[in-house]
Amino acid sequence: MSPPEQPTPDFASAEAFVWHVEPDRLEPVAQVNRVDMSLLVGIDRSRDTLLENTRQFAGGLPANNALLWGARGMGKSSLVKAVHAAVRAEGADLKLVELQREDLPSVGRLLNVLRLSKARFVLFCDDLSFSHDDQHYKSLKAVLDGGIEGRPDNVVFYATSNRRHLMPRDMIENERSSAINPSEAVEEKVSLSDRFGLWLGFHPCDQTAYLAMIRGYCDAHGVEIDDATLRAEAIEWQATRGSRSGRVAWQYFTDLAGRRGVRL
Repeated sequence: MSPPEQPTPDFASAEAFVWHVEPDRLEPVAQVNRVDMSLLVGIDRSRDTLLENTRQFAGGLPANNALLWGARGMGKSSLVKAVHAAVRAEGADLKLVELQREDLPSVGRLLNVLRLSKARFVLFCDDLSFSHDDQHYKSLKAVLDGGIEGRPDNVVFYATSNRRHLMPRDMIENERSSAINPSEAVEEKVSLSDRFGLWLGFHPCDQTAYLAMIRGYCDAHGVEIDDATLRAEAIEWQATRGSRSGRVAWQYFTDLAGRRGVRL
């Protein structure tokens, strides 16, 4: 009745994989969707910290799990993928494995697969957060820092989230107000984020950085536009969106490239 056991994945076949369940398998990714690190503007400190941590890990040295949290659209997941590419370009055979939030209960089985390999893996979970009735976070706690097996030496865990503690503030406040022992209840909820050794904050960009992002995209892809026109159009674009971020900058640039007949 059970599905047949899946063959051991060929990690030499690709630089990135996506974990799927039912049945458990690692699907190779032919081409990773990412941007060059030089195009990520306004996140220099986070970039340098994550890059150095990843270099240490790829070189077989101790490294921390990392939580990239903060404003939406400011390059959290783009930075993880760009850092992976940069470290590989330096000669390290580092693999990227993406784990969907919905598949967190299977993370133990995934680690058992990765543990048997000699390769080194960045385990990446994008947009990690938990709702009021979500118990998936318990699957991660022992993996990150605890349990008798713990995290394999050849795996480091990177996650992105809009929330520093991965849970809504009202969820934490509700525990504080309704629990028999409020401090213990809150500790149990926030202890997951404490298991990340690196907390890298991403904050909304100012107008100068926003315009610099777009100019960088234009220069990289050969889209010609004068500064005055770019400034006027880009500011109007972000005003209609009601926000200013790297994602909004890319969306404006995509529209601009289409109007100028430039393929991306």
